[in-house]
Amino acid sequence: MGGPSAEREVSLSSGRECAAALRAEGYQVIEVDAGPDLAQRLADAAPDVVFNALHGRWGEDGCVQGLLEWLGLPYTHSGVLASALAMDKERSKAIYRQHGLPVVESVLAPKTDVMAGHVLPPPYVVKPNNEGSSVGVYLVQEAANAPPQLSDDMPDMVMVEAFAPGRELTTTVMGDRALTVTDILTDGWYDYDAKYKPGGSRHVVPADIPQEIFDACLDYALRAHTALGCRGVSRTDFRWDEARGLDGLILLETNTQPGMTPTSLSPEQGETVGIPFGRMCAWMVEDASCNR
Repeated sequence: MGGPSAEREVSLSSGRECAAALRAEGYQVIEVDAGPDLAQRLADAAPDVVFNALHGRWGEDGCVQGLLEWLGLPYTHSGVLASALAMDKERSKAIYRQHGLPVVESVLAPKTDVMAGHVLPPPYVVKPNNEGSSVGVYLVQEAANAPPQLSDDMPDMVMVEAFAPGRELTTTVMGDRALTVTDILTDGWYDYDAKYKPGGSRHVVPADIPQEIFDACLDYALRAHTALGCRGVSRTDFRWDEARGLDGLILLETNTQPGMTPTSLSPEQGETVGIPFGRMCAWMVEDASCNR
């Protein structure tokens, strides 16, 4: 848990919650804040299984998965390739398109070009190509005359994506089963604070939406999980424009390391379908392996 990514604090929270739940399930748990000495600490601990509660770069993009494969330590969630693909938004979109899954137009562009002029017609979203949790997301409104001025910590290449209007929906996949659909309600943009601060968003689960849209979310999430080669638990996020019916359902991205905090969506979905948090964590441990 922890690690050096922009999502460090969320990962620490996920790690604490999962460690407590696994101890309650009868497992012996060692909490490791991932740093430069991670390989040595894991070698010294010699665990039976590594529960990967890291979020963001290094922990979710195939890097730590490669280390665990090298050390021969069984681990949870997706393997090297699926993690790398899912974290790279442009490459994962290419796979979605190949499998007939609906996505919006997007381009990768130099940061300097994005600040010099509109790369896509507004409204659009600018974000890093390989971060999660709405880290570094800029929404450029339809009436915007000037392009966005991006912060210094944004990468040199960024994704510019056509804005998809509508409701925020999400579906968790656990193994070969899509659990349910959550409708995420916020007073504004579903940003980092809305995701992780208590009261930042309200979750309606199961979502009160037409059955056709509900079933499509389950279908698309499972297909995305399979197409990317994910393992264990993943979560796929959608936008749905009610005015356009099924044509208004757009797949945004798949998270191979969904948050496991008190406000997180996947544990909440598990509880809704009869899978308590501790049992979900235990299932991930028992599902762990190398060569994922």
